[in-house]
Amino acid sequence: MTTVRHLLSLTDVGPENLSRLVDLSCAMAAHELTELPLKGKVVGIYFKRSSTRTRTSFTVAAIKLGAVPIAYGPTDLQISTGETIQDTARVLSGYLDALVIRTNESIEEMRMFAAQNEMAIINAMSDTEHPTQAIADLTTIKQVFGRLHGVKILYLGEGNNTTSALALGVALTEGMRLTVVTPEGYGLPSTFIESVNRLARQRGSLVEQHHNVAELPHAFDVVYTTRWQTMGESKPDLNWREKFIPYRVTQDLMQRVSNGPATIFMHDLPAVREEDVVDEVLDGPRSVAFQQAKNKLFGAMAVLTWCMAGEANVLRMGA
Repeated sequence: MTTVRHLLSLTDVGPENLSRLVDLSCAMAAHELTELPLKGKVVGIYFKRSSTRTRTSFTVAAIKLGAVPIAYGPTDLQISTGETIQDTARVLSGYLDALVIRTNESIEEMRMFAAQNEMAIINAMSDTEHPTQAIADLTTIKQVFGRLHGVKILYLGEGNNTTSALALGVALTEGMRLTVVTPEGYGLPSTFIESVNRLARQRGSLVEQHHNVAELPHAFDVVYTTRWQTMGESKPDLNWREKFIPYRVTQDLMQRVSNGPATIFMHDLPAVREEDVVDEVLDGPRSVAFQQAKNKLFGAMAVLTWCMAGEANVLRMGA
């Protein structure tokens, strides 16, 4: 009998499994499936917040792998009328093989869903981490460079759940480097950076953060940004945009920090054009943002397979 795995945080996944997931995602992108590893499975897609790429990618991934998806909106489950998460999870685990969850709330809600072990729980974004985005990001980098070791990434903008997942992905991958540069007051918590670097030191990687956009290092392989308002949410400071303008990715910035013409631009999308990135960069020859978006499908296929199909199937499909 296959034991389900939950994917709630990359820290739970660990370095070996993360590497396996990225390799499987790359394999999914490069080859047509010759079998349906999730035939007969049922996957719930429970999204409490808006989504274009993640919801679509997991729905299509389930279908391509042979599973049947069932979509739930933010008020479709009886949680919205007072049923406990534990009771809901216990009921759903009798019907579903996996539940993919997006919320902008604490990951602890997902951990309550994962208290049972009949149904895999997958974090499709919480307030602090977007782990499946990081798998798509690392897949894209490996496709472009043929490796992850030695790749140097510059992240500009708001320190958000995508940034934290990317930081964990780098920390769990041998020999990578991430420099996060954010406006003062909009970065990742210093305690998180410290904990990430404890992981990174074990693999010869580094995650650093500062706020001085005028003193950016050079020779990055990847320049990465996200929109400045995570999930489109407003900020308490009415003048916040003024602080972010220097962090906009322009052609001049790309030329200033790049490691030559091979440097790529990444964005998790949606982009606010001419705000977090200019059209010239997003639509330019260095941009892999839409390849990155497509890789969310292959990352979702890898995650669903890893969570439900068992180690032997994962190894065979990734070979």
